[in-house]
Amino acid sequence: MLAFEIPTRATTLAHVKTLRVVALSLVAACAGPSNTPPPQLPPSASEGANPNGAAGALSHPDEVHLADVRQVTRGAGENAEAYWSFDNSELVFQSSRKPYGCDQIYRVPADATPETQPVLVSTGEGRTTCSYFQPGQTRLVWSSTHEDDKACPAAPDMSQGYVWPIYDGYDIYTSEPDGSDVRKLTDSPGYDAEATVCPKDGSIVFTSTRDGDLDLYRMNADGSDVVRLTNTPGYDGGAFFNADCTQIVWRASRPTGDALADYQRLLAQGLVRPSKLELFVSDADGKNVRQISYFNAGSFGPYFYPSGDRIIFSSNLGSDSGREFDMWAINVDGTALERISHTEGFDGFPMFSHDGKFLAFGSNRNNDGPRETDVYVARWVGGEPRQVVERAADRIKRDVAWLADDERGGRGLGTPGLEAAAAYLEQQLAAIGVESVYEGNSYRHGFDVVMGVERTAETALSIDGKAVAAEAFVPASGSRSARASGPVVFANYGITSKELGIDDYRGKNAKGKIVVVRRFAPEGGKFADAEVQRRYSDLDYKAFNAREHGAAGLIVVDVPRVGRGQTMADDAPLPRLTVNRHGDAGIPVVVATREVAGRLVRGRHRASITVDLQRKKQRAHNIVGKIGAGAPNKKAGVLFVGAHYDHLGTGGAGSLHHGGAPAPHNGADDNASGTAALLEVARELARRKGELQRDVYLVAFSAEETGILGSTAITRDLPNGVAASDIVAMLNMDMVGRLRNNQLSVLGGESANEWGEVVQPACASHRVSCALSGDGYGPSDHTPFYAAGAPVLHFFTGAHEQYHTPADDTGLLNFAGTAQIAAIVADVAVATAGREQPLTYKAAPAPKRRGDVRSYGASMGTIPDYAGGDKPGVLLAGVRKGGPADRAGLVRGDRIVKIGATDVRGIRDMMFVLRRSKPGQKTRVTVVREGKNVVVDFTFGKSTRRTR
Repeated sequence: MLAFEIPTRATTLAHVKTLRVVALSLVAACAGPSNTPPPQLPPSASEGANPNGAAGALSHPDEVHLADVRQVTRGAGENAEAYWSFDNSELVFQSSRKPYGCDQIYRVPADATPETQPVLVSTGEGRTTCSYFQPGQTRLVWSSTHEDDKACPAAPDMSQGYVWPIYDGYDIYTSEPDGSDVRKLTDSPGYDAEATVCPKDGSIVFTSTRDGDLDLYRMNADGSDVVRLTNTPGYDGGAFFNADCTQIVWRASRPTGDALADYQRLLAQGLVRPSKLELFVSDADGKNVRQISYFNAGSFGPYFYPSGDRIIFSSNLGSDSGREFDMWAINVDGTALERISHTEGFDGFPMFSHDGKFLAFGSNRNNDGPRETDVYVARWVGGEPRQVVERAADRIKRDVAWLADDERGGRGLGTPGLEAAAAYLEQQLAAIGVESVYEGNSYRHGFDVVMGVERTAETALSIDGKAVAAEAFVPASGSRSARASGPVVFANYGITSKELGIDDYRGKNAKGKIVVVRRFAPEGGKFADAEVQRRYSDLDYKAFNAREHGAAGLIVVDVPRVGRGQTMADDAPLPRLTVNRHGDAGIPVVVATREVAGRLVRGRHRASITVDLQRKKQRAHNIVGKIGAGAPNKKAGVLFVGAHYDHLGTGGAGSLHHGGAPAPHNGADDNASGTAALLEVARELARRKGELQRDVYLVAFSAEETGILGSTAITRDLPNGVAASDIVAMLNMDMVGRLRNNQLSVLGGESANEWGEVVQPACASHRVSCALSGDGYGPSDHTPFYAAGAPVLHFFTGAHEQYHTPADDTGLLNFAGTAQIAAIVADVAVATAGREQPLTYKAAPAPKRRGDVRSYGASMGTIPDYAGGDKPGVLLAGVRKGGPADRAGLVRGDRIVKIGATDVRGIRDMMFVLRRSKPGQKTRVTVVREGKNVVVDFTFGKSTRRTR
């Protein structure tokens, strides 16, 4: 560990306030249930539990986790950083005791008393630090400057202020426990120290300047295979493994701006100006970095509990003067902060024994002089945290845990779990003091969602006058409810593709007839590519192509082509009838079994199709509240802050849990995290109501996973007194639970010219690096607001492997990070609400082609409203500035019903037209605008989609 001066009662206030670069210790302790009797000390260690004073002199009544505190060293200078052997029989520590001029390494039995003479391990030359046992007790690891210079290194020059030295002479050594057989493990130029050991394989994590910064590295027990773990500018040090060596925890500074320049200048001189240190956790390979504290204090010495889910550490957190350093504990997700020690002065370097029964720590309690720090051991009294300081992270975790509990069943649309979540949000908003905005003091904004579709008894299929059994066919989900009959025409797979050189309708007259096509697409050859196979297997495509060729109806049958040496595959199950939200096919479409319909591919036949589908609607609810502007100088306009609270239920079409049985998709990150952050933003804005100069509407959206239906509904039906032109901005939080390496994506940064000057100060204030980029469109609830003309932001911590699977659960979230994001959003809301002039809305231009990109099809530059409605066509939520639709005069609210000669009944039809069209091709587009047909001349633009 970095050599330093332990703060004592005699340390000057100025020094204590700047003391931040302090050593780190690792812990693994098993806290049992609160009603479990604490384990007993072995007889050799329980004797003389308080040898140096009256009862209670070594402890404080509030130190409920520390029992039988006993002193191991006394009156020999500074003694600290005591770490346990893996069999818990010994402690190794560093001490400035005489006759040596600076710290050396010693070891003592675990049951030692102040009278016990420790055994010298290091050479007695130079300065040493950071000692640790290796597995098997056979050797020790420690750091020393003795080969560089046998004398103690010179103290740093304080003319530049309070600084610590980073001695280049430090290297890492290993030796026998008695100090013999010293072997050098590192030999690179610069500082190598702060080494600790993995209990499983003896590998070592340490701090080094070998690449120009103070970073963490890992190497084998023999010093081989050195791998760099961190690379963010700033000090990273004092790392420790958890019990199974899958995680590491450490202290770090992350200076920015002028502080970073000062840090780098001093480091070039071998100095560090002690800065505020925070706690970080990552995987053992340095990936998945999470900052778990944002105390803005001197926090150090973090060590895992044996359970791995909690960390004990030291900090001057909460000290009015900055002088008091105590031991604290916190969960690895940044919650349940608890104070452990309470005595005056310094308590630090906590480390559990490896069996979890005892805690070793350094303290200047009961010392003989102002510069004395000693080693203590206490029996650890486990149980749940008892003195928790509730913070934003705790409240967010509580809300996420409730929303993402299995009892909510994944919060699927139309489920009891989602209804329970809505009621929970209403209760929370009311408790916070958020105003209701609807009649009857209601927070609910209702809208209808099609939840299911059923075939009625009228649905029928007959072939050559004979009725087909209902179980032998199913209407396609995209079928139109209609009747059709006529002669049958077989059109193979129903594919027409210039790019593949295939036209299954060549020589066929399908007009007014019932077309029969094979299901799926051929295998191999031109269809070997999975994307091509998917595209031409699509039932909607087959129906569109049949309609384009004049078909009155379509029957799809699973009769694969069987060639030489091939056998017929099993009949595929009939597709499930599901809700179609993309517009119907314009003709009746059914899929029949091979047994019933296979003969239709040969000979002449007549068929009759009747499809009658009944769409079942259900009321869904956005939860909407308002915090009114409390500042005396209230300004015109309103701000929306939102997050969706629905998820996928037990799976369904959006699930990526391929092949798995239905299971609750709890959506802890997506989007219980955003919903919980929304509640925390509400708490903060309610607290700061007096600063708000514009009203803020808080919305928990429903039906986001179904196609941003809830946010679309509210932009169409805004609260009373609010027009779309009143919306100053919309802030959206979707998936904000996985903040890693303090990197936050803020999408929509290009939707207003001024976002940078609003967002970046908020991010800097809360020590998060924000990447601001992108226009206002994206697959989340901000998009309808942007299409309606409002600047937007989408706060997002990134994708992960658990996305849309049952594995997206509460235990994987970084609640400390989510709390920072909520604080940022609250600051952005207050700043935006306080602007003299509203933000300047910046319409997104049509996408530019990027380099030599192979593309197919064409573009219209439209932004479809995916909620659509019940009328045929494609409703426009907006158009891209400068794109083809914009140039043709199309606007938000237009409904495209025809492109050229092709009727457009839904978004899929429009996609099929664009796929076969070419950039620069001219046509005419018909839209319905304010109830009237409007025809415009139109020139297609370029598509940027790739194909093969």
